[in-house]
Amino acid sequence: MREQVRTTVTALSGTWEIWQRTQRLPRGVGTRLFSAAVALKAPYFRTVLPHVRELAPGRCVVSAPKWWGVQNHIGTFHAIAACNLAEVAMGMLAEATVPASHRWIPKAMTASYLAKTKGGLTATALLEPLPDFHAITSGVEVVVPVSLVDASGVETVHCDITIWVSRRKG
Repeated sequence: MREQVRTTVTALSGTWEIWQRTQRLPRGVGTRLFSAAVALKAPYFRTVLPHVRELAPGRCVVSAPKWWGVQNHIGTFHAIAACNLAEVAMGMLAEATVPASHRWIPKAMTASYLAKTKGGLTATALLEPLPDFHAITSGVEVVVPVSLVDASGVETVHCDITIWVSRRKG
């Protein structure tokens, strides 16, 4: 049943189709091209230099290097930059998951700062099980958990991002 849901969702997602097209390019080129397009569409995301590494309905993995633009006063990945990366992962997951018959918008975020971040971060947004979008007629809150792991494999930040999903009008 899960594969049936994925097929239905992906057939309606423009972002998913663009992702699929870029994956036909040589290894690494497609993900970089897609990531650049994401940063052009949502310019604030550029601040973390996101690299979308995996994308599928219900799953997105995005990494960001540690560079001076995301460092805080103690030289670690800034907490708000980590939240920005979490929002990139959630946003791409939502774009690849929510069908064209519906729309989504972020509504809330809770963040837990669990440890100092050493090096860059990799954010994994995972939504399982997928909502039954056909049953969403007026609107519903969907919580997307995002785990942010540093270069040493430690989860340093965890975010739960609530999005409002509703049927498109007209």
